[in-house]
Amino acid sequence: MSLNQLMEEHTKWMKYALREAERAMEEGEVPVGAIVVKNGQIIGRGHNQVERLSDATAHAEIIAITAACHTLESKWLEDATLYVTLEPCPMCAGAIWLARLKCVVYGAFDEKAGAASTLYNIPQDPRLNHYVDLISGVEEERCSAILRSFFSSKRAKNES
Repeated sequence: MSLNQLMEEHTKWMKYALREAERAMEEGEVPVGAIVVKNGQIIGRGHNQVERLSDATAHAEIIAITAACHTLESKWLEDATLYVTLEPCPMCAGAIWLARLKCVVYGAFDEKAGAASTLYNIPQDPRLNHYVDLISGVEEERCSAILRSFFSSKRAKNES
């Protein structure tokens, strides 16, 4: 597969993660979406549900990983790829490492809590016993735009 074809493939899957982010936004959640893909099929999906569940750990990645593990009836997600609209935080990066995902593809960078290149790089820390491939910036503008729109709307509501 050529580099162009590979990027087209990543873009295709990221669009599904973006749909999950849109669902989160419709529910009043921070619009982050994630899917897990293995063998060309979505085996898990999730979007932020922190507010709805009153659970600080209900991030899109955690929900998608849990769903994928349930689908496979396994705690390991070897040879699976996680697509997520925002760079994973330290908690999610730890879950990615623990689940043994092969690759993480993310859209927007998180300058405040990014743990997959920006502030930390947990998935590729050489001190850990599993290495996760990382691909960043896929559909970055669309992923960033939905977050900007959400927070802009929140600020406008707070000012009125």
